[in-house]
Amino acid sequence: MKKKVLLMGKSGSGKTSMRSIIFANYVARDTTRLGATIDVEHSHVRFLGNLVLNLWDCGGQESFMQQYCTQQPDNIFRNVEVLIYVFDVESQELERDVHYYQSCLEALLHNSPDAKIFCLVHKMDLLAEEQRDLVFKVREGDLIGLSKPGNVTCFRTSIWDETLYKAWSSIVTMLIPNVAALENSLTHFANVIEADEVLLFEKATFLVISHCQSKKNRDSHRFEKVSNIIKQFKLSCSKLGAKFQSMEVRNNAFAAFIDTFTSNTYIMVVMSDPNLPSEATLVNIRNARKYFEELENPNNVGTNHHNHKYH
Repeated sequence: MKKKVLLMGKSGSGKTSMRSIIFANYVARDTTRLGATIDVEHSHVRFLGNLVLNLWDCGGQESFMQQYCTQQPDNIFRNVEVLIYVFDVESQELERDVHYYQSCLEALLHNSPDAKIFCLVHKMDLLAEEQRDLVFKVREGDLIGLSKPGNVTCFRTSIWDETLYKAWSSIVTMLIPNVAALENSLTHFANVIEADEVLLFEKATFLVISHCQSKKNRDSHRFEKVSNIIKQFKLSCSKLGAKFQSMEVRNNAFAAFIDTFTSNTYIMVVMSDPNLPSEATLVNIRNARKYFEELENPNNVGTNHHNHKYH
C-alpha cells in the first residue's frame, strides 16, 4: 500500500534535515552536511511492513515553488495523501512564505481535496524558551485562518529535541489503516498483564505508533523522549557493530522493558511493581507477538484473537 506524502516549504526551512533524522538515521549534528534539495527528491520508505510512504521532498527555492504551482500542479499535487509544510520560525520573509503556502494549498485542494494538511513551525530551538508557547499559538492561529476551507494541524518542531518525533508520530499514525485495531489490542494486552503503560514503536524510525496507559504521568512528552533516546542508543550500538535487541530499566518505582516485538515493531512495557520477575513480563510479550504479527496483516483485521494466555 503506497501513500504519497509531500514535504514542502521554503529553501533552508529544515525539510531535508528532519527527513534524514526520522528516516535515514542521521543525528541532528550531522545534518549540517546536507546540501539544498534540487527540484524533487523521491524516496520510498517502508513503514510497518506493507505501508510504503512515497515521500516527495520538494526543493524550496523560489523558481521551484513557482514551477510546482504553475507548470506542474497535476504532477506534484495529484493523489496526495498528506501535505507537510515546513515554516522556519525565524524567517524574515513571512509574507512570501505565506504566499507560497497558499499557492500550494490551492493546488492541493484542487487536485487532492481529501489530503490531510500539517504545518510544522520549525527551528523552535532558536527562540528563547519563554517565548515559544506564545509565538507558536500566534502562528498556529494564523495558519488555521489561512488554510480555510482546508483543515490544518500544526506542530512546533526542532531537530534538537523530542518535538520532531511527536509531530512525525502523529502524522504517520494517521496513515496506518488499522491503527484503531492496534490501539484496542494494545489496551487489552495492557489490562490483562496489569501494565501501567505499553508503547509500540515502528522498528526502523522508532516513532510511537500506538500506546495505552492506566496511570497518569506528568510528563506529556515522555513517549517522544523515549523514541529519541532509544533511537540514539540503537544508532550507537550499530556503530560498535552490535545489534540492539532489548533492554530493561529498573528503579524502586517501576520496571520498564523494551524488546523486539513483531517483525516491524519494538514494544515497551512499564510495570509499577519493581519486584515482579523479569521473566513474567518477557513471557507475556512473547505470547502476544503472534497475535500482533497477524494484526499487522490487514487481511486478518477484524478477527478476534483475544484468547492468548498472559500471566
